[in-house]
This record gives sequence, C-alpha cells and structure tokens, in this order.
Amino acid sequence: MQYTSNMVEEYQSEWIPDFDEQLYKSAADLAAAKTKYERWVAIGDVGLWNVDNGSLEKAESFAHETLKIAEMYKDDWNYGNAIHKGHLTLGRVALRRGDIEEAKKQLLLAGKTPGSPQLDSFGPNMVLAKELLEKGENDTVLKYLELCEEFWDFHLEKLIKWEEQITRGEKPNFGTNLLY
Repeated sequence: MQYTSNMVEEYQSEWIPDFDEQLYKSAADLAAAKTKYERWVAIGDVGLWNVDNGSLEKAESFAHETLKIAEMYKDDWNYGNAIHKGHLTLGRVALRRGDIEEAKKQLLLAGKTPGSPQLDSFGPNMVLAKELLEKGENDTVLKYLELCEEFWDFHLEKLIKWEEQITRGEKPNFGTNLLY
C-alpha cells in the first residue's frame, strides 16, 4: 500500500493524545532524573502536560524552573527545546487565566528559540498557536510562524502552507505538531 500525504493528514487529524498518559510518562521521566541536568531535560514536557491536566500552578512553576536552568546550558542541544517549551507553557497558562496579551508575548518568545535537533527536524509545537487562532489572534500566530522559519527549514513548506491558510481565514490542521 502506498501512503499519500492526505492519508497521513487524515490520520493525524483523527489521532487525539491521551493527556493523562503523556503526563504520567513525563512525570516518570522527571522522577527518574538523578541530576539537575536530567531534571532540566525532563521538566519541559511535564510543564506542558500539566496545563492540559489543569494544574496551572505546577505548570507555571515547571516552566520558570526550565527557563532558569536553561541559562546554565546555553550551548547544550536541549537549550532550544527548553526555551520553546518553557515559553509555550507560560503562554498556555496565561491564556487559561484570560491574559491574551501575555499568551501572545510568550508565543513570540517561544518562536525566538535558537532551535534544537528536535525542533529543526520535527518542528515547533503549535498548540498555543492553535489556541490563539481560536481567539482570533491571527497576526501573532503569523509572526510566530515567521520566527519558526529561522530554525525549521526542513519542512518550510508546512509553515508556508499554514501561513497561507491563516491569511485566508482558515484554521490549519497542525497534526502532530500539536504534540512536539
């Protein structure tokens, strides 16, 4: 059987993650961390999944810790991931609290990541962008996508497609980029 991009997009649009399972896995990784560095690598995901679990204070605390520790590891492969996930988490917390301006600011800060092996290949997490699009914040999301072009040239065509869809007033299917 030959797979087409339409088949992949259809699969991605139907797949919904089990947020409790993702939080459990991320928390297990965090619990297994033996060093400050290992904790830092694991903590970004825990923050993101805590937002979906409704634990905003925990998510915010993990995000601040992620960003603080990141300053010690600016030359590390995970630095870009930490910047990206930390700011996405803070933005999602702000949005849940009704602070759209702060959420927009955090989305743009997330887009200013220098990238990482994961971000450069799989691309950015689009969950906050999707949530802001649902609030009508198209201009901010378009700026975020432009920032992502700096590190995600591996799939530049996806970014361009999403930008075109948003410009036309459509809501893109971000597929698995809602999870990375």
